[in-house]
Amino acid sequence: MSGRPVLYSFRRCPYAMRARLGLLEAGLTVELREVVLRDKPAEMIEASAKGTVPVLVLADGSVIDESRDIIEWALEQNPQTGLLDTEPEAQRALITSLDEDFKPHLDRYKYPNRYQDEPAADHRGLAMDWLARELTPRLSGQANLFGEGVSFADLASFPFVRQYAHVDRDWFYTAAPAPVARWLKAHIESDRFTAIMPKFAQWQSGEAGVAFPVSKCL
Repeated sequence: MSGRPVLYSFRRCPYAMRARLGLLEAGLTVELREVVLRDKPAEMIEASAKGTVPVLVLADGSVIDESRDIIEWALEQNPQTGLLDTEPEAQRALITSLDEDFKPHLDRYKYPNRYQDEPAADHRGLAMDWLARELTPRLSGQANLFGEGVSFADLASFPFVRQYAHVDRDWFYTAAPAPVARWLKAHIESDRFTAIMPKFAQWQSGEAGVAFPVSKCL
């Protein structure tokens, strides 16, 4: 152990992406342990019985195992990021709506075999309705959800919109409102996103994790 926080993560999980984005923006270094979800390490389960990523174990042994809580913790360590300066409660409300209203439709669209009695096409449409209703008005005339600069809400939202888009990219970029498509494309192509997406080998018990962000040393 390095004495730094330990982050159990899975590269492609949008919740884990959300956590890594928050840590990156706050300028924090953690020991990242890449998890394979079908082979979860006992250490992660011991830290958080929920058994899903992300899980952040702080140096004092306390655990944060919800992605949006990890971002908020990271921002508390470095409030100069300014990511919650603009309408903080409105940002939190938008993220709650994404988690509770958009994400269920995304799941039923992306994983139709899990929800065979719920037509995937219906949920694809309902998810797009949410994007049009909740994001398009905010993105019309500005680069991001709460202004020109990146906010907490942008970091917490775009990994899930990316997952939705990637089910059928051609359809998404044809059907999505232009401001939403532009916003998502800008985030996917950003240096920020590149920085959180390097590939790591599966962490094995007894091994050291890797420094995250990768440009820093533990």
